[in-house]
Amino acid sequence: MTIATETTQSIQFPDWDVERVRRDFPILSQRMRDGTPFSYLDNAATAQKPRSVIAAMEQFYRCDNANVHRGVYGLAERATAAYEGAREKVRAYLSARAPHEILFVRGTTEAINLVAACLGRRFRRGDEIVLTGMEHHANIVPWQMLRDQAGIALRIVPITEAGELDMGKLQGLLNERTRLVTLTHVSNVLGTINPVADIVRLAHRHNLPVLIDGAQAVPHMRVDVAALDCDFYCFSAHKMFGPTGIGVLYGKEAWLESMPPFQTGGEMIRSVSFEQTVFAGLPRKFEAGTPHIAGAVGLAAAIDYLSGLDLAATARYESELLEYATAHLLGLPGLRVLGTARDKIGVISFVMEGMHAHDLGTVLDDRGVAVRVGHHCAMPVMNFYGVAAAARVSLAFYNTAEEVDRLVDGLHYAVRILR
Repeated sequence: MTIATETTQSIQFPDWDVERVRRDFPILSQRMRDGTPFSYLDNAATAQKPRSVIAAMEQFYRCDNANVHRGVYGLAERATAAYEGAREKVRAYLSARAPHEILFVRGTTEAINLVAACLGRRFRRGDEIVLTGMEHHANIVPWQMLRDQAGIALRIVPITEAGELDMGKLQGLLNERTRLVTLTHVSNVLGTINPVADIVRLAHRHNLPVLIDGAQAVPHMRVDVAALDCDFYCFSAHKMFGPTGIGVLYGKEAWLESMPPFQTGGEMIRSVSFEQTVFAGLPRKFEAGTPHIAGAVGLAAAIDYLSGLDLAATARYESELLEYATAHLLGLPGLRVLGTARDKIGVISFVMEGMHAHDLGTVLDDRGVAVRVGHHCAMPVMNFYGVAAAARVSLAFYNTAEEVDRLVDGLHYAVRILR
């Protein structure tokens, strides 16, 4: 890759036709009121949706909308087939062993809460859970609540200044009181790709289950849960170019069978009387009420879209774009990047001397550049680096070098007006 020497100079990626891909995403063609191109660089928060996902959900609502599993008429049968077809598509995409190991939930947050509530019922005072210092709040707060309710303890794997896990400390945290290891596959603040396969092997040597938060991993890489041998894996559809309000919890059959239901009501029962209830089998035991059927259809369409791409090419492109963006950002006076992990996705969180992140975000927004600012639901990471907030750029395969140029130009402008 050739790095541009000026922010107005473009670069070329010959094995990735980014302009063709961008045409698949209607929202990316927007412009600001003054005609300035719109640059969306907040993909870690939510990714944009291709036409095929939008069309699939519209088609469902226009032609196939009915409740699932309950009707014997044709419309309901088509809706059920689409919903369960989406489950099978997720199973295949994750290389899970069986469709009933795939649970549809509202997103990563609900998936983690489900495991904490259901698996946590067997934890007792003095038991311990191991998590890491780079977790999203969604993988901290449920365990804190369990700690306060059941008297368990939380043990934290520290991170280094480079934004990597201190793997040497992990082994010492595992003992006869440990009941679960849970961690993020990829940090939403640092972009760090954690060595989850190594951690699963280490945990399993101690006969410990592992829950992996894959929200930031699935949009950027293929995940094979059978090869990882993890016990639970979860992600949100909206971060992988699908709709909001739906996500997935993969769980090994033995663990899911051993856990009680998370929520109760319709759909998750086999029989009910005023004396007792018999719960349905997997996966319906964990899917109470009418599910987000159209969301499942949209998720399936997102998987189809991603499966149609050359994922090796998207990974190379995102890596080169990350390198390009990092080189240009580091050229700005007073800019500090949080975390410099060797293995990471296209996420760059940074602070600029003498400027609040929210001011940066406002200036960039005025120039048509959308970035995330704040603590990114990872306040322990902010505390580790000694900052209250940071700006975050998160890249996808539809972003361009020109968008990075506009970001850097906007930051140069911020330096002139805010300092």
